Amino acid sequence: MELINSSCFQPPTLLLTGVPGLEAVQIWISIPLCVMYLIALLGNSTIFFIIKTTSSLHEPQYIFLSMLAATDVGLSLSTLPTVLSVFLLNHREIEFHSCLMQMFFIHTFSSMESAIPLAMAFDRFVAICNPLHYKVVLTHSRIMGMGLAAMIRGVVLMVPLPILLKRLPFCKDVILSHSYCYHPDVMKLACGPITVNIIYGLSLVLCTFGVDCMFIVISYILILKTVLGIASKDGQLKALNTCVSHIFTVCIFYVPLIVLALIHRFGTFTSPLLHVTMANLFLFLTPVLNPLVYSLKTKQIRFAVLKVFKSRKNLLT
Repeated sequence: MELINSSCFQPPTLLLTGVPGLEAVQIWISIPLCVMYLIALLGNSTIFFIIKTTSSLHEPQYIFLSMLAATDVGLSLSTLPTVLSVFLLNHREIEFHSCLMQMFFIHTFSSMESAIPLAMAFDRFVAICNPLHYKVVLTHSRIMGMGLAAMIRGVVLMVPLPILLKRLPFCKDVILSHSYCYHPDVMKLACGPITVNIIYGLSLVLCTFGVDCMFIVISYILILKTVLGIASKDGQLKALNTCVSHIFTVCIFYVPLIVLALIHRFGTFTSPLLHVTMANLFLFLTPVLNPLVYSLKTKQIRFAVLKVFKSRKNLLT
C-alpha cells in the first residue's frame, strides 16, 4: 500500500530538455541563444527607454510599442535562467514549484503579448478610419487603462493553471519536452484526470489568443476597406505603410504560437526536433525581431535612438 501511495506524488524536480539527439553540441547552440537573448533584452530595453525619455514619442502608437517592449523583456527574463542552464551548463533539473512559477510567468507574458498587438491594431484603426477623433478616443488615461487591462487579464486567467496542476498526482516520466516549463507539456506528465486542465487550457487559448486574433483581423479588414476608399495611390501606400511593422509583429507571434499549440494537441507522432524548434521560435522570434523591425521601419524610433547614442558619444569625448 505504501508503495502504491509513493508512486503517485508531486516530484521534487522535473528534467528539462534541450535539443534531442544534439546533446553533445548544446554548448555551441548556446552561443546563438545568448546572442538572441542579448538582442531581445538590449533591443527592447532601449526602445522602452527611448520612448519613455523622448517627449515627441509620447503618442499612443509609441506608448503601446513601449508596452510591447516591456512585455518582450518580461517574456525573455522568464525563460532565460532555464534555457541557458540547459544549453550552456547542461543542468536540466528544475524544482517542481519553480517550474509552475515559470510556467505562470511565461503564459502571463504571452497573454499580454497577444493583448497589446490588439490595442495597437485598435490604434491604427482609429488613426486611419476616424483620424479626426484620434486624440479624443485614445487619451493617455485610456491607453494606460488598456495596458493595465492586458496585464490584469493575463494574471487573472493564468493563476488557475499552476493551481489545477498542483492538485494532480505525477507518477509518469519527469522529463519535459522543452528547456522551459509550458502548461501542455507539464500537464502530460500527470497520471490523474486532466479533463478540467484540458478544457480550461483550450478555453484560455480561444478566449485570449483566439478572440484577440479575431479582432485584429476585423480591425485590418476595416482598415483595408478605408484605405481602398482613398482616392490617391500615394495616400493608400502611406496609410498602409503605418501598419506594416504591426502586421509583421502579429504574424511572427501568432504563426509559431498556433503551430506549437497544434503540435501539442495533435502532434503525437511528430518529430521531437519539430517540437523544440517551434517552441524556441515561439519564445525567441517576437522578442528578438520586434526591436529590429520597429527600429529599422519606424523613422521616429530610429532617429531617437541615433540621437541618444550621439549625445552619449559627445559626453564621452
